[in-house]
Amino acid sequence: MNAAQRLFLEQGVGPATIEQITSRADVAKGTFYLYFSSKDDILAALRERFAQELLASIEAAIEARPKEDWKGKLATWARSGVAGYLDSMRLHDIVFYESRPPTRQGLVDNIIIDHLSGLLRDGVDACTRQKRVKRRRLARRLEQLCFRSVGLPSDS
Repeated sequence: MNAAQRLFLEQGVGPATIEQITSRADVAKGTFYLYFSSKDDILAALRERFAQELLASIEAAIEARPKEDWKGKLATWARSGVAGYLDSMRLHDIVFYESRPPTRQGLVDNIIIDHLSGLLRDGVDACTRQKRVKRRRLARRLEQLCFRSVGLPSDS
């Protein structure tokens, strides 16, 4: 996988061949096929590895935050996610965009978004236990956010 990653970064996915990958990895072509059935398979494995490594760095940064600091955890998630993406943007774009799978299979599961969703859920649960929710205020803020997201003026 490391040899394929280096090769893809150097010349892109399209021109890279399995022969070049195996040559760089110093393994026989048959060895490649013990682990992967095609170049698409190795790309899927590289996507998975990218996501796992990004998630690990986000989780490590969040673990350093105090347990009940939900605002700090969300800010840390955002900073860590952006930093992880920017630090390996070229690899991300190669494995996720240059080599789009022919179907949407594999694009639905996203462990990074799943992690954020869980963090948001846990934060909401913790915050609603700590204070009484003001339903009208919450609904109004959500309404304003929805309006802004589609370019409508909010009635402040």
